[in-house]
Amino acid sequence: MWRDFKKFALKGNVIDLALAVVIGAAFGKIITSLVADIITPLIGILMGGVNFTGLVFEVGSASVMYGNFIQSIFDFIIVALAIFMVIRIMMKFQRKKEAVIEEGPAIDAKEALLVEIRDLLKNQKTL
Repeated sequence: MWRDFKKFALKGNVIDLALAVVIGAAFGKIITSLVADIITPLIGILMGGVNFTGLVFEVGSASVMYGNFIQSIFDFIIVALAIFMVIRIMMKFQRKKEAVIEEGPAIDAKEALLVEIRDLLKNQKTL
């Protein structure tokens, strides 16, 4: 049983998943700080400091704090937008890097012909 668990725990997929969770948690802290410390105050300045948490609907002795729910939705939208923008910027840099790698040096007609001849000779040897 211990051997099976050890084999499972040390598989590449489990270790990759553990790393993803740790990096995801750290990334989550960065995004939370970005939203709480930079984006939300800027939106508060633009909108006059809107805060929904004070909205309460009272029925008898029960308090329905729907303002907290609205604030959570608002915060989620801001966080999702921030993550989307960060991922989009990262993907843009990744595409530029891949384009540089794919282009490489241009091959003139003589070199292309030599490459084709080489490939044909390789195919004849394997047959």
